[in-house]
Amino acid sequence: MREKALEYYMNGGCSCSESVIKAAIDEGLCDESLLAVSTAFSGGMSSGCVCGAVAAAQILSGMHFGRGNKFGNDNTAREKAAFIVEEFKKKHKVTCCRVLSKGLQGMERKQNCSRYVSDVCDLIEQILKVKV
Repeated sequence: MREKALEYYMNGGCSCSESVIKAAIDEGLCDESLLAVSTAFSGGMSSGCVCGAVAAAQILSGMHFGRGNKFGNDNTAREKAAFIVEEFKKKHKVTCCRVLSKGLQGMERKQNCSRYVSDVCDLIEQILKVKV
């Protein structure tokens, strides 16, 4: 999933949040309708708040573990959400897009943020495929 997300992010015209969701769609982890939803989370919700890649992971987690999910999984979305944030912070200290990409623009920002897209894909695979 990581390779697909990075390709979409670096060369496919997708934002960080969109690239994660688009790769998840390719992997059969979610429906295509989530791609449109993910657009609003790009660039820290266009305000620099939560990293779009982290937000995409939360969207997928909620879909799979939220109340009344169609997968029949237990209602552990909040536990999974905390896991995503904690693990991301262990590696990057913060989840704030503004801090993670401070002073970067264009390709330099893309290169920087590709790390976050990659790391989030690993977290998604942990919670969805291994069922942490």
